[in-house]
Amino acid sequence: MLNHDEHRVTDDADHCEIMASSVDGAEDEDKLKTQFVIRDGTYKRMTLSEYSRPNRVAYTTNQGNTAVKVSFITLPDPDPSGYPERLCFNTGKELYVFVYKGVKKAADLTKYVDKKIYKGTNPTSHDFNRFTATLDSISLVVGFSTGPIQLFDPIKREEKDFKTFNEHTSIDKSKVTCVRWIPNSKNLFLASYASGHMYLFNQDLPCCISTPSYQLLQSGEGYAVYTLKSKSPLNPVHRWVIGHEGSSVNEFAFSPCHVYLAVVSQDGFLRVFNYATQELVGRARSYYGGFLCVCWSPDSKYVVVGGEDDLITVWRLKDRCVVARGDGHHSWVSVVAFDPFSTQLHSDEDTVQCYRLGSVGQDTQLCLWDITEDLLTQTNVFSVRTKTSNNNNVTNSTGNGTIKCHNNSNLTINHKDSGDHSTSHVASLTQRLAGFSFGSSDKNKSHDHNNSHSRSSPNSGLSLAESTDPMRLIGTASCPRSDQCPRIEPLIRKKIAHERLTALVFKEDCFVAACQDGYVYTWARPGKISNQNSHLVAGTGSSTVV
Repeated sequence: MLNHDEHRVTDDADHCEIMASSVDGAEDEDKLKTQFVIRDGTYKRMTLSEYSRPNRVAYTTNQGNTAVKVSFITLPDPDPSGYPERLCFNTGKELYVFVYKGVKKAADLTKYVDKKIYKGTNPTSHDFNRFTATLDSISLVVGFSTGPIQLFDPIKREEKDFKTFNEHTSIDKSKVTCVRWIPNSKNLFLASYASGHMYLFNQDLPCCISTPSYQLLQSGEGYAVYTLKSKSPLNPVHRWVIGHEGSSVNEFAFSPCHVYLAVVSQDGFLRVFNYATQELVGRARSYYGGFLCVCWSPDSKYVVVGGEDDLITVWRLKDRCVVARGDGHHSWVSVVAFDPFSTQLHSDEDTVQCYRLGSVGQDTQLCLWDITEDLLTQTNVFSVRTKTSNNNNVTNSTGNGTIKCHNNSNLTINHKDSGDHSTSHVASLTQRLAGFSFGSSDKNKSHDHNNSHSRSSPNSGLSLAESTDPMRLIGTASCPRSDQCPRIEPLIRKKIAHERLTALVFKEDCFVAACQDGYVYTWARPGKISNQNSHLVAGTGSSTVV
């Protein structure tokens, strides 16, 4: 009896220690961090390098629910000031462009390159054209909550350079969710809408004034592409219908090799297309709710998505299957981004040893993930044959597992009816990673199309295969069960803001995060703070280092 009681007391003590540790861990997660330590070293928030609206007093007025987004561009010619980067961010009804000084110098919020205040609409997404940028001119495209898209030069700020697309919302009346320039194009950009449509615009063409009529150009399982019925060239050049009618396209991303387009939508699907051929390459399905964000690995071999299931999902292009899911957030994942500067290579520099990934969410947490080669190569529950049988309506544009973009450093994409030839030159970092191999991943699903907006032939050409039921995908390569692919945990999880996080960008000497209260934070990487700029770091008196 004595021994039994001793064991019981010991067990109770151990249980109390575990409970106390859990409580301490939960309390630690709720503390705002201004510094944190991982094996790379110490990351520090540069308090004096924060960007926001110049007048912070009345900030909360008219803030609304529009997410704060950031865009960067590095000017190609040497900048006499020594700061070649430009930063654009939106907050409420305002849009700002600043000279970005990073970890080098404090931000001067009174000296912005451009500032715009809009009435009756909020900017929702924006992107710089890197292909046409010069020291004296940059093209910035901005989408709005009421549907229009604006193009202007924030450096010249000349009235003649302003152009508005979908001004009278005859093309689409819903919110612009994402807008991006076609890689290495002078005049083409793609915009997605909450209506479930994407539109290709040519900045040199006028928009149709009346409600447009379309004719089918290409279709497949869960999507269709239309071209405008018009005797003269007009915008939009193309219209993509993704998933169910009215299911918002939340974000899209072009692969670094410029061949593929990854699209995530509110119907819970990732769809990956060969952009030039407009063919569906592969799909993935969420456990719950919609996918909200998407990004590509630097070598164009992996796609990572996040969404309303609070997970990140890793999908491999070569095998078109899901290879891992990450469990680290306590709320919706709003942004995922690879860190190309922390990617680890094998000694022979022929293969990737470890990918570094970052994610932020509505839980105000930053998660950093190390996704290793061993993890991704150990799990291939689904053979290519299994994937093919489960997804027989998905076009295999990658051939026998060969990814076309990794064999081409130069790619020419022809856009019909656009008058534009885009030649894609892969960046040096992508070239370095282009031949690297890694794991595997995919998600697949198909959706019904009710093309009520097409005045030509509603629903024509849409493939409505039996895949309209997402439940049939559970247990397949598109949506494996929890015991069919590994569940990974983050390297670190830290609270870095008081409001939900809405942007994450990795740079060589720092990473940049933005949150809903309108602040854009710069976090210096280990060893990137010199003695001269150490005063820019958050004060150690009130900081939390973990």
